[in-house]
Amino acid sequence: MAKTKNENTGGIRVDTEHIFPVIKRWLYSDKEIFLRELVSNGCDAVTKMKRLVSLGEASFDGEYRVDVVLDKTLGEIRVTDNGIGMTRDEIDRYINNIALSGALEFIEKYEGEEGDAAGIIGHFGLGFYSAFMVAKTVEIHSLSYRPGAESASWTCTDAGEYSFSAGERTERGTEIVLHVSEEEKEYLDREKLLGILRKYCAFMPVPIYFSVLGENGEEDGKPVNDPEPLWLKSPQDCKDEDYIAFYHKVFSDENDPLFYIHINAEFPLNFKGILYFPKLRDEYASLDGQVKLFYNQVFVADNIKEVIPEYMMLLRGVLDCPELPLNVSRSYLQNSGYVTKISNHVTKKIADKFNTLFQTDREKLAAIWDDVKPFVEYGCTRDEKFFSRMKDIILYKIHSGGYMTAPELLEANKDKGSDNTIYYTNDPQQQVGYLSLFQEQGIKVAVMDGVIDSRFLSFLEMQDHAVHYVRVDSELDKVLVSDEVAEEDEALLSLFKEVAPEGVTVKEEVLKSAKMPAVITLSEEKRRLAEILKQYGSSLPGVKAPEDEVTLVVNRSCPLIARISALAAKEESREKALSLAKQVYRIALIAQRSFTKEELQEFIDASIDLLYNA
Repeated sequence: MAKTKNENTGGIRVDTEHIFPVIKRWLYSDKEIFLRELVSNGCDAVTKMKRLVSLGEASFDGEYRVDVVLDKTLGEIRVTDNGIGMTRDEIDRYINNIALSGALEFIEKYEGEEGDAAGIIGHFGLGFYSAFMVAKTVEIHSLSYRPGAESASWTCTDAGEYSFSAGERTERGTEIVLHVSEEEKEYLDREKLLGILRKYCAFMPVPIYFSVLGENGEEDGKPVNDPEPLWLKSPQDCKDEDYIAFYHKVFSDENDPLFYIHINAEFPLNFKGILYFPKLRDEYASLDGQVKLFYNQVFVADNIKEVIPEYMMLLRGVLDCPELPLNVSRSYLQNSGYVTKISNHVTKKIADKFNTLFQTDREKLAAIWDDVKPFVEYGCTRDEKFFSRMKDIILYKIHSGGYMTAPELLEANKDKGSDNTIYYTNDPQQQVGYLSLFQEQGIKVAVMDGVIDSRFLSFLEMQDHAVHYVRVDSELDKVLVSDEVAEEDEALLSLFKEVAPEGVTVKEEVLKSAKMPAVITLSEEKRRLAEILKQYGSSLPGVKAPEDEVTLVVNRSCPLIARISALAAKEESREKALSLAKQVYRIALIAQRSFTKEELQEFIDASIDLLYNA
């Protein structure tokens, strides 16, 4: 656009008298981040030096390091590095000009070069000023790597007033000295500073040493960080024990994780990490995961839910995402296309891990399946792509032992007369009577006793209409019913109709098993509808959950039923037949559900009477 004749241009001016109070209070939400920023700057200075050495523009054969020293007597915190250092002109350019980053210029100068420059952390030039969040005065003492460079010192108050002087530093690098203000004396505590270093700097790329003048600590003489974290290594170079040890170290969980996933995503995503699926100690254990987000090995935030799928809320791990800004915000994460791609990639890697286990170590997958099943099922119902990757390897725990996929289960029951039907139990203990009928016929039954199993089965039927899921106490079909048709026994039917409560249908069947005299069945369709409406009925005005459709099936192949039939045919023994029929109904009822208090008392009384009259 062309400028008009009267249009003026210029640069916005910053008044330090007004900007420093803003920096002091609001540069970061957590004051403790000041130490992360200063140590990060030290690591950047070392990274730059490494790059120059690799290019032959400088030389150094010692140990690169960053030192954090606490001087309680003087009330000082000192952060020192032996990196690239600065001249007086560079201090004036990069420190006295807020938000002018030397890192950006360095990266631009060596753009396109492969090497350590890619690991530079700071880009915005604001991190250094976080020191004023806890300090009343900050000093810089620096000596540049440049041949013939002179040491320089800079001092600045929290009002933004600075001064230069000739420095006395004789070793290449930079020392930052924070004179901690009276209000922030809490940062002069050993454990406080050590905790911050372990939280934010645990995996920074340069060895970090911490010490307290006049005191000895366990950490003295050895780095407090791991400059080469496991996630940066190639998976081929890592052993199972390495992953387990890393998990215990980072998450302080005495239990081993169920499995782990090492992610090494390159172009275009460019992020690395390790995700763990922890073992729940019990059903009441917290379901909150903990995914730590890093930026070039610098800790940024904890428990970032946006980068993992919601149905894998239990995951723990670390993700190092150098494409994210260091000062990443929640709103950024929620609206970033890059974050969405990371989440999708994580989903794919989780599904790939399950598929790999299925193909190469199915025994291990079966061993952890009960722990991961709720999350797999929930994920399938929430994510179409996840379901498409998982549908062929979903396992079902078999009541008689082992785990099988749906096709394997259908094939195993095919020669028993089952046709595209998978039978399941949601309560193996309560439904033991029904299970014995299926087991007697050699029919395998899946155990689906989880919180969301019922909803998951309905979801599966929507995905594949050819396969049906039927609970063991639902309508009896050909797998349990004999082809033999018995002549209708009106007296017997009349007797059981008198016994059964109102609303219960009574019918006769010749079952293949003679074990159970009678069973109670429920309509699978009506029962599922009733369960759904009971769950959501309160939010649907005017909608009432229907009653279960209950049927009492009298087993004509059972000798006890034959005896009751004979007694019912004679008037003088009908009363005894009625008493036995009532007890048969009670046995069928307790096999289907728990007794009420009144029902239990009636059952006990009737059992005692029958024993007396035996």
